[in-house]
Amino acid sequence: MYLALKEIRKEKLRSGMIIAMIVLISYLIFILTSLALGLARENTDAIDSWGVQNVTLNANANVDMRQSLITKNQAGTLSDKEAYVGQASVVAKASSHERISSVFIGLDSDQFVAKTIKLTAGHSPQNNQQVVVDTAFQDAGYELGDTFKLNSNSTKYTIVGFTKNAKMNVAPVIYGNLSAWTTLKELSPGTIASAVVSKDIHYRASNTALKTYTTSTFINKMPGYSAQNLTFGLMIAFLMGISLIVIAVFLYILTMQKLPNYAVLRAQGIPSKVLVGATVSQSLLLVLSGLIISTLLTIATAVTMPSAVPMAFDIPILVVVGVGLMIMALIGGLIPVRSVLRVDPISVIGG
Repeated sequence: MYLALKEIRKEKLRSGMIIAMIVLISYLIFILTSLALGLARENTDAIDSWGVQNVTLNANANVDMRQSLITKNQAGTLSDKEAYVGQASVVAKASSHERISSVFIGLDSDQFVAKTIKLTAGHSPQNNQQVVVDTAFQDAGYELGDTFKLNSNSTKYTIVGFTKNAKMNVAPVIYGNLSAWTTLKELSPGTIASAVVSKDIHYRASNTALKTYTTSTFINKMPGYSAQNLTFGLMIAFLMGISLIVIAVFLYILTMQKLPNYAVLRAQGIPSKVLVGATVSQSLLLVLSGLIISTLLTIATAVTMPSAVPMAFDIPILVVVGVGLMIMALIGGLIPVRSVLRVDPISVIGG
């Protein structure tokens, strides 16, 4: 460690350049990870907030709640652990505000899903013309008491409450009554919901026209969700690989330039393990310094980032990413070790 610190102090410019490179790579990885988490959560925030274990849909809906319709006869009798959910894609329109593409979720106020919604302001809907909306509407300038129309429907809906982190398919959710959902979809009286959700992991639909899926299966089948996560995962993996290559190349060049110094130390009787420890310690110190700076930059980004940007700064996951970069640095630091171990004092000094 002593040799590593001394080398870093002596070679300030080179060490600074390596640290700057590590800062840029790790900051980019942190931001991409946060963006991937944010986009993933904006697909599932609403579903996650319900605390459900499985979702029952029409068997012909291709695991898509938007395409699913369930009748009361098909659903049968529900316990207090099950609830109806109606989903419809809508556009909220008001003369004094911009149009917002949203997801209307119809709920039965007596069932558990409606009771789990945590409000940041206002109250729950009391009739078919009242709705609770995601705070994205608040960010767009909507306030309690404002009204809007949905799609071509002439009914005016009044905002009576706001709820945070209520998004589905990256669109803000509008919570209303099931009967309002039926009106929006222009359905026959026999249709009761798009899905039945349950807190009981063992719940299964008894009707063959319905099929029950675990929540994770349902989420993974959401349009674009798996592809989006796979894309970001590959990008992050490639960046981790690139960081390994870049760190290894820089450290190899530094090691080769210091071979005469190592040869002198070897001639003085310094054990090889000390020189190897100095090489590895130097790489870890450089990466740790870069990670600390990039972490501070990430914190500053999290504080200043507008709420409209879908980013989620999850500390445990970012810590795992940081540890991964440290492991990459350790591997990169071990690559030039072979040259240190094979250095011949006579040939290097004599040459």
